[in-house]
Amino acid sequence: MLTRTNIKNGDELSILGFGCLRLPSDETKAINLIRSAIEQGINYFDTAYVYQAGKNEVLLGKALTDGYRERVKVATKLPPYMVNSLNRAVKIFEAQLDSLRTEYIDYYLLHMLTDKAMFDKMVSLGVMEWLEEEKKKGTIKNLGFSFHGSKIDFEMIVKSYNWDFCQIQYNYMDEYNQAERSGLELAYSLNIPVIIMEPLRGGKLVTNLPEEVISAFSDFDEKRSPAEWALRWVWNHKEVAVVLSGMNTESQLAENIGTAQSAHAGSLSFEELRVYDEVKKIMAEKTKISCTACGYCMPCPHGVNIPGCFSAYNDKYLLSGKRLRWKYIQTLGGFSSKPAFASQCVECGKCEVHCPQKIEIRKELKNVSQEMEGILFRPIIKIARKMLGIK
Repeated sequence: MLTRTNIKNGDELSILGFGCLRLPSDETKAINLIRSAIEQGINYFDTAYVYQAGKNEVLLGKALTDGYRERVKVATKLPPYMVNSLNRAVKIFEAQLDSLRTEYIDYYLLHMLTDKAMFDKMVSLGVMEWLEEEKKKGTIKNLGFSFHGSKIDFEMIVKSYNWDFCQIQYNYMDEYNQAERSGLELAYSLNIPVIIMEPLRGGKLVTNLPEEVISAFSDFDEKRSPAEWALRWVWNHKEVAVVLSGMNTESQLAENIGTAQSAHAGSLSFEELRVYDEVKKIMAEKTKISCTACGYCMPCPHGVNIPGCFSAYNDKYLLSGKRLRWKYIQTLGGFSSKPAFASQCVECGKCEVHCPQKIEIRKELKNVSQEMEGILFRPIIKIARKMLGIK
């Protein structure tokens, strides 16, 4: 496992970090996967207070017992959107220490800052001053933030505080989205280590890729999986400290660790970079909605499976397969007790407040409903459900 040195504090961090958001639901499998990752050299684990309604931190805490805690760096996050007082922030932090079964957090982040105003609120509430005191006490080792917003807001936030690190979304499709490449380079120039999330865009750069993309990758002399291509692109940047991957199977773990053995910065050739350019062009032309399935928009109070709707809609344009409308019906609960179709949206807008990609969710759900459902969709589903005895 290759490592890169934290330019701020000298920590040797595995270039592959473990993003815990997508851990298996089976506790035993999840714990075994985490420990297997540690045994194979991964030493950076990322979770958050809101992941799986708090259960994710508890699970990671269990996995890091029996001597594993001392072998890793734990990153978790304080959700500013849930903090309206200093007391609330303190209670959340204390709960996190308890859930993680630890006396300190190695890398603590303000979670999902989207604009400068969110950071200013933390300052005005006294949260930043309190966090600095926790650093002095040693209960927090490094203080940073994760970001989902515009390039301009990123630049303001990263310059407004003496951050120990930051975390941004970055992959070959998002080079000029959100913080952008310029944001990555700015942070590095300020001696701020950068952790990368969504290197595979929530799996969108791995599964169900267009045939043209598969062909572009396959034409290269050295055979690699789409995941390897995506990860190598991110690791090619010297400014990147750690790349988080949400692995949930031993096979995914093994493949990513294999890639991390040789993914040096600046190692991609001109010919390899040309392959990425071709793939980016194909993907950009076919992708309708830039959803990464992060799930921050969920749960919808009216039962819409927002990421599922967007995935099915994108598949209609990305894939050449048939029966995609049937797949939409199946995967979105057409024959279950709780359907989750786009047409169930009542345009309350609660989802859009939390979307890191700034997607106009209500507008896009209308498009999904029109193209994937149509006028006769609901009557047909109603009849079918009645015939099958589904209430």
